[in-house]
Amino acid sequence: MQGTILLVEDEAAIAAFVQTALEREGFAVEVVEDGRQALACVNQALPDLIILDLILPGVNGLEVCRTVRRMSTYVPIIMLTARGEDVDKVVGLELGADDYITKPFNTRELIARVRAVLRLARSRATMDELDRLRIGRLEIDLTGRTVTVGGQPVDLTPKEFDLLVLLASHPGRVFGRETLLEKVWGYDYLGDSRTVDVHIQRLRRKLEEDPHRPRYLLTVRSIGYKFARED
Repeated sequence: MQGTILLVEDEAAIAAFVQTALEREGFAVEVVEDGRQALACVNQALPDLIILDLILPGVNGLEVCRTVRRMSTYVPIIMLTARGEDVDKVVGLELGADDYITKPFNTRELIARVRAVLRLARSRATMDELDRLRIGRLEIDLTGRTVTVGGQPVDLTPKEFDLLVLLASHPGRVFGRETLLEKVWGYDYLGDSRTVDVHIQRLRRKLEEDPHRPRYLLTVRSIGYKFARED
């Protein structure tokens, strides 16, 4: 299977043509005919790519594009239109469409655009994975130095963030308090190991659903702490 594509097109003949061409290339295709149906499908299960007609009954393609781009997960979009005016192309791309095809188009052009957009999106996702740690509901953006739990931002101090990243980057590895002090606070830090305990307690209050029964930040008796492995 090449991937799942959501096709949003209210003209039955065009929808059938596009669906047949994509399925022949190994894609799974779901077809809907208006913007509300499209958003409902995206909310239920994210496709690998959306092919989106500009002119739709009810919620139009530009509004669908705008709504999808507000989501936390990136879904590539190719817009279709019968119009050739540059203004439509500019507006669509400014709202976050990845590419733009003007009707009429041939099968070869369509498949080439789909494959190119998917390659770029998958490359972007790979690079994104290198910059992020995702464990359950917890997501750590290493580049932006931000943390979310269930999509909600969590305000961490710089040391709390550094401590969390060190532990989360090595799930299952036990770190002694002195080792954590050296790696997070530095060799010349004059405080004692209770600093680590205080920061762990603060992290648990901010990250754990039940700080007294932590899921992520686990205590290893008489030694220190570790970040839980995923089940």
